[in-house]
Amino acid sequence: MFMVGGMVQNLSAGAGVTTLTGGTQHLTGGPVASQEAIKLLGTNGGGFYNANSAHPFENPSAWTNWLQVFLILLIPFSLPRVFGRMAGQNRQGYAIAAVMAILALGSMALTVGFETHGSGTVPQAVGAAMEGKETRFGVAGSAVFAAATTLTSTGAVNSFHDSYTALGGMMPMVNMMLGEVAPGGVGSGLYGMLILAIITVFVAGLMVGRTPEYLGKKIRAREMKLASLYFLVTPVLVLALAGSPARQRPAPETEGTLPTHQPLFVGMVAGVTIVLVALTFLPALALGPLAETLSRA
Repeated sequence: MFMVGGMVQNLSAGAGVTTLTGGTQHLTGGPVASQEAIKLLGTNGGGFYNANSAHPFENPSAWTNWLQVFLILLIPFSLPRVFGRMAGQNRQGYAIAAVMAILALGSMALTVGFETHGSGTVPQAVGAAMEGKETRFGVAGSAVFAAATTLTSTGAVNSFHDSYTALGGMMPMVNMMLGEVAPGGVGSGLYGMLILAIITVFVAGLMVGRTPEYLGKKIRAREMKLASLYFLVTPVLVLALAGSPARQRPAPETEGTLPTHQPLFVGMVAGVTIVLVALTFLPALALGPLAETLSRA
């Protein structure tokens, strides 16, 4: 599909061409289309050319740009369904996917909105903040790509994030500060969101008097200690936290079990994610993009 869209795919060392102004330019060849597929599906980031996905040989048109965004999000958003199937409860996977979707769509909408209505003389004169963006993608194609690549920690870019408006540039920062969970990279988003779901079960159980259980496993003091320490030493404790419930026998659902597949729980997990993770970085945001925006008001 990338080759059909005009992306370079060959084993050539390149070719010299004469430009419209009569000068000469070397056009670099290579297996770009195949490398792009690996880069995007694996959320690996980078790019074949120095300009990354802003380069016309690496991202030729608006529709290839949207295809790249789709590929970045494809596997991370597929893994919650895998989780649901492995747990024997598809609705649990759908609930996790819904939390990811709420946070991702909210981030994309805010990034597009801030960039479309960017303050300043030049953005208002041209109708949008186009500095650092490719005209073939526009604000929406650039802002959504910026949100997708930072929500997944991919690292690929099709615009210069440093040229974004204060609030528009804040959103990619917030996406990274969320801890790569909405939907996160290949695998990392799922385990991060499951940690937050376990914390939510415990908090919600305290609030409404329900038994803190997740997938038929009780969330006890041991699990909460491990989940709390996740923010400090994630790799080791994810394995320890997974092993502890795995040793338990599944407990049957009762009237006191908190449902973890309904919209209320989805909203609570999204709220816990924002409160526990995003607000940790509020001072940095207050001294940066928020302060800059208020100073211009």
